[in-house]
Amino acid sequence: MTDTPYRSGFACFVGRPNAGKSTLTNALVGQKIAIASSKPQTTRHAVRGIITRDDGQLVLIDTPGLHRPRTLLGQRLNDLVFETWSEVDVVGVCLPCDQRIGPGDKFIIGEIAKLGHRPTLVALATKTDLVSRDRQLSHLVDIGNVAEELGIEWAEVVPCSATAGDQVDTVRDVLLSLLPEGPMYYPDGEITDEPEETLIAELIREAALEGVRDELPHSIAVVIDEIMPRADRPEDKPLTDIFASIVVERDSQKGIIIGHRGARLREIGTQAREQINRLLGTRVHLDLHVKVLKEWQRDAKHLNRLGF
Repeated sequence: MTDTPYRSGFACFVGRPNAGKSTLTNALVGQKIAIASSKPQTTRHAVRGIITRDDGQLVLIDTPGLHRPRTLLGQRLNDLVFETWSEVDVVGVCLPCDQRIGPGDKFIIGEIAKLGHRPTLVALATKTDLVSRDRQLSHLVDIGNVAEELGIEWAEVVPCSATAGDQVDTVRDVLLSLLPEGPMYYPDGEITDEPEETLIAELIREAALEGVRDELPHSIAVVIDEIMPRADRPEDKPLTDIFASIVVERDSQKGIIIGHRGARLREIGTQAREQINRLLGTRVHLDLHVKVLKEWQRDAKHLNRLGF
């Protein structure tokens, strides 16, 4: 028998858009549960990744990036972030090594410092694979200075790269070690509590985000209309039919998503289908349509219907 107490609890990553939060979540869980893209506000709801070990269970919540909201959707995403912060035991602040620590980072850390129930803070110097050793060291000095400036204390500072797999195990160990003693919240073997339908919708949205620019990424939502196993298929060769709608806000955006003679939409379908095949472990037939919901980001009724 071991004397090590079983630790369990919740942690989340914060940072500016594109600080590597979703990529790190996926690396720690060991499977893709959160979509990642170079577009700000890619993450739109709290995705839970579950890491279970003999000595404890860590539930990682991947949240949207905190930003200055310009729409009702933006406001709701920010509310979700604050709600998550007040419930977790540990917050990992992602401060990418390839960028200087700026006012945006200080704003986020300052907001956490104001919380009544302040979680334990860990600084994660992400994207170490993109910089030299010297740049990494000067970044670590800056991270120390920021804590002093804002009157907070880092429980740990860990340089890491999710893409290169550098120190990901150390991040996992550190987060688990800072959790309180507690029970197992999820059954062993479960890696997310996200419904399959949500994961599929997110994979389609990730494919749709690639290669679009300006305001369009924020205007894209995905709704799963139907998922059904194809009848009359041999048992060893199942096929799942998935019907989904890509929702945009204007007719001009619909044209961009469909592309010249439907080329862009076919590309999105091919890309998403590969990921969905992997997720479900079975072949899928993906049927995509594009529909316009005028100004849905600003309309409470549309937002509610789309699950925000």
